[in-house]
Amino acid sequence: MPALPAPDYPADVRARLEADAKEVIARYPGARSALLPLLHLVQAEEGHVTRTGVRFCAEMLDLTTAEVTAVSTFYSMYRRKQSGDYQVGVCTNTLCAVMGGDAIFEELKEHLGVGNGETTEDGAVTLEHIECNAACDFAPVVMVNWEFFDNQTPETARQLVDDLRAGRAVAPTRGAPLCTFKETARMLAGFPDERPGAVEATGGAGPASLIGLRLAKGEAAPGRGADHVVSPRTTTDGPPSDEPPSGHPAEEAPSGHPSSHDAPQQTSASDHQHPAGPTAEEGE
Repeated sequence: MPALPAPDYPADVRARLEADAKEVIARYPGARSALLPLLHLVQAEEGHVTRTGVRFCAEMLDLTTAEVTAVSTFYSMYRRKQSGDYQVGVCTNTLCAVMGGDAIFEELKEHLGVGNGETTEDGAVTLEHIECNAACDFAPVVMVNWEFFDNQTPETARQLVDDLRAGRAVAPTRGAPLCTFKETARMLAGFPDERPGAVEATGGAGPASLIGLRLAKGEAAPGRGADHVVSPRTTTDGPPSDEPPSGHPAEEAPSGHPSSHDAPQQTSASDHQHPAGPTAEEGE
C-alpha cells in the first residue's frame, strides 16, 4: 500500500493549479461537476493522474480520494501511469480493422517494441488500440493526441511514429496542428488553445459521413444531379421506388402519402394475413 497521505504539489505549482481549478469550478452550479475537467487539469501537469493529482482534486471539490479515484480509473482517457508525449491510437474497430487497422497495430507494436498501452523507452510515444472515432470513411485511421491521421497504411504509420520520435514536424490530415499530450489535456480541461492559427484550423467529417445530413436537409445526393432528393414513403401499390413523383426537391407529397416518420407499417398485429402467435414446436 502506498504511504498516505499523498505528497502535495510544490507551493508554486499548487498556487497555479488552484487558480486554474477555481476558474473551472466556477463554470458549474455544483462543484462536483467539475471533477472531469479537473482530472484533465492535473493530467496536464504530470502527464497522468497521480496520487498527488487525486488528492488535489479531492481537496478542491470536498470529495474523498476514493471518490476521485473511482472516477479517474473508470475512464480510459485518464492515464494511470506516465505516458508519452504522443498518444498514438490505432482504431481497431470493425471497419478500420478490416481495412488494415489490425495490420497497422501489429506493425507498430513490432516496430516500436511495445505492447498495447506501453510507452517507448525515450518517452515519446505511447501506443494503444482505440475504439471507433467516427471517421469510418477515412479508414483505417490513426490518431495522435486525438488528432486525425486518415487513410493510413503500415508503412505510413511507421513513418509517422518515426517522425514523432525524431522531433520532425508532423501535420494531421485535418484539424488543428499537433501538440503534446499535456497540452491536449489542458485544452480538455476547458482552457483555450493559444497557439497562433490553431483555432482557425478546422477539419470536418468527410463527404461519405455527411451524405445522410445533406439528404435530410433536402440537398442533392452526390452524383445524382441537383434535382434528386430522397422521396417520402408513399402508400401506393406496387414495388417501392427511390424516385419522388417528379424528382424535384420543391414537390410536396400529395394528400394520403405520409412521410417516412408517420407512415403506417405492416406488422404482425396489423397484418391479419400473417398473424403472429405461439408456435407448437421449434421452427414451426
